[in-house]
Amino acid sequence: MQEILQVYDEKMNKTLNALENDFVTIRAGRANPHVLDKIRVDYYGTPTPLQQVGNVTIPEARMIVIQPWEKGLLKAIEKAILTSDLGINPTNDGTMIRLVFPELTEDRRKELVKDVKKKGENAKVAIRNIRRDANDAFKKQLKAEEISEDEQADAEDKIQKLTDKMIAQIDKAIEEKSKDLLTV
Repeated sequence: MQEILQVYDEKMNKTLNALENDFVTIRAGRANPHVLDKIRVDYYGTPTPLQQVGNVTIPEARMIVIQPWEKGLLKAIEKAILTSDLGINPTNDGTMIRLVFPELTEDRRKELVKDVKKKGENAKVAIRNIRRDANDAFKKQLKAEEISEDEQADAEDKIQKLTDKMIAQIDKAIEEKSKDLLTV
């Protein structure tokens, strides 16, 4: 039974980590190289992460500079950024690409907060689904007489406590990211 609890604990932690990684890619008016994490560049026919085809630096608080290892990649990087949902137009000067992050308007900040809350809600649903799967597994064990009713009740109690803990962490992450987005 302890192994089953461990498996579902890991699943819940993966959900939380995925949410936190999603939050890192939401820009908050400051340059953050992680907004480029999901962008793939066509590198000789292979979709390659942007960070693997060039040097990404932040010379100013609201600017990212991408210097590709090969000059021939400038167009491919520019195209990948334009087709992404980043919402920023790259500036190509022939040797590097600059991404200037505009100040976020109050409306845009509120939209991003809504997006953060939506992603957080989806993560909570995923956590609850994991709890349901765990409870189903315990019921199957009880039916197969692998565990007693007391052990099942104990396991369901533990998985509920784990669920509550994870949902509290998600709420905290939503609150922190929302606060970060609304700070001018």
